[in-house]
Amino acid sequence: MRQSSVIARRVAAASVSLVVAAGAAACGPGDNDAKSAGGDSTPHKGGTLTVLNSNPQQDFDPARLYTSGGGNVPSLVFRTLTTRNRENGEAGAEVVPDLATDTGRPNKDATVWTYTLKEGLKYEDGTPITSADVKYGIERSFAPELSGGAPYLRDWLVGAADYQGPYKDKKGLSAIETPDERTIVFRLNKPEGEFPYLATQTQFTPVPKGKDTGTKYEEHPVSSGPYKVVKNENDGERLTLERNTHWSASTDAERKAYPDKIDVRSGLDSSVINQRLSASQGANAAAVTTDTNLGPAELAKVTGDKELAARVGTGHFGYTNYIAFNPKTKPFDNAKVRQAISYAIDRSSVVNAAGGSALAEPATTFLPNQKPFGYTAYDHFPAGAAGDPAKAKDLLKQAGYANGLTVTLTHSNAKDFETSPEIATAIQDALKKAGITVKLQGLEENDYSDKIHNVKTEPGFFLAHWGADWPSGGPFLAPIFDGRQIVKDGANFNTGLLDDKSVNTEIDAINKLTDLDAAERWGALDKKIGGQALTVPLFHPVYKRLYGESVKNVVISDWTGVLDISQVAVK
Repeated sequence: MRQSSVIARRVAAASVSLVVAAGAAACGPGDNDAKSAGGDSTPHKGGTLTVLNSNPQQDFDPARLYTSGGGNVPSLVFRTLTTRNRENGEAGAEVVPDLATDTGRPNKDATVWTYTLKEGLKYEDGTPITSADVKYGIERSFAPELSGGAPYLRDWLVGAADYQGPYKDKKGLSAIETPDERTIVFRLNKPEGEFPYLATQTQFTPVPKGKDTGTKYEEHPVSSGPYKVVKNENDGERLTLERNTHWSASTDAERKAYPDKIDVRSGLDSSVINQRLSASQGANAAAVTTDTNLGPAELAKVTGDKELAARVGTGHFGYTNYIAFNPKTKPFDNAKVRQAISYAIDRSSVVNAAGGSALAEPATTFLPNQKPFGYTAYDHFPAGAAGDPAKAKDLLKQAGYANGLTVTLTHSNAKDFETSPEIATAIQDALKKAGITVKLQGLEENDYSDKIHNVKTEPGFFLAHWGADWPSGGPFLAPIFDGRQIVKDGANFNTGLLDDKSVNTEIDAINKLTDLDAAERWGALDKKIGGQALTVPLFHPVYKRLYGESVKNVVISDWTGVLDISQVAVK
């Protein structure tokens, strides 16, 4: 997931592929299930679920959405070849079949993947869903006017790099074959053992060619899921969804589709959302949020109220907040300086700046502390919770800075408790004890993002964060540490500008594994890279979100870290 506040917001709203700012096991059924709502805990069909969000569900077109696992609200309308397992915690980080009969059948070297559609799949108008519709849905995602989705298909599919979509190129992509109405075959440039994860992205949603209205398709996309769009106002600010009567639970083991209607209201202030959920009056009693966390002050109030505390869902999404170094600039070209800063960091003060231990967990690894990512515990620069300024000073002396040094830390002015002034100030205070004077350079969000993602303007020392496109070490480590992904004339995310042949080779080797059990290899690679001190992991966020008192069947997986509205009941 791309590292910017926009992506962080996408994560929350969608997969929520942009946070939640979307990090170690989400709470299980015993922590936050339907029983906390009081009364009859059995979920029943019927009623209206209200979704109260800060950010509009913009670009409600499967081609334009950047979501993993099918997204949250999008997953109610768009089905994909595969999807996330709708279970609490770690089990929810698994990829499972959706439109397809299985998670995909690879050839020997994972360069060809074949899927078979289930029988009886239908759109909202009752017409059958075919493999040609899936192919067309993918092809239209290449159209420039429908850009915004995940970039992997352009890189992975044979001959897709310069494809401009079906509006300009009627021939389509030869790398996608549909030998019959239920079979679809993908031919890839190189082995990709994690293709089943990619097939959860909304670009794999079937779109009937005859119903495609181009850029207006988002106003009424043709549903393949349990709900259809009956109203889309102000580009996703108000979405009204009602049942798709042609959806059949017999073909969909994942979505429960309990409510009769979903009313999505966005553009609300976060404090207003939490006030409404707290009061739980009228329609707000059957309301949830997919993108608004409790802040430190709000959480303190909720914790002191037994009834409210029982209505807080706790989740973790694969996400790491960290310090990034540019080793091409002085003094960060000296590994001992980077190591000194690693020892000097006071993670307890950083966690407090992020909202406290209830909202942030200290990190010493780049990978999130969750099993699906391959989490392997390590701490190459052990300094305890409060840092080790004496060790830092010794390393600075070895680096030729016996009298200390002065550096500039670039951060965002956005009040996100991630890359914002509070975190920067905590780092400034900690490094001062080690003889390092830190000057703070705060930038407005757009300026900050442009500066740190450009090789030509990247600072030497700055705050950053990264969220996973799916729960695996691959989309976490490759964009940041694969030397072949360094972008010199565009948005670059390999902030350490690392181009290590052994790292690149290991990434390729793991990508060849097709059993989706490459976690340990990713963890070992994370540990190897961590020794170079190209980043200083700071913390993984924790998501605390209120839900209305009538909401039942709360499920929060480690894939999204947020309440899954496809499981919610309100009666």
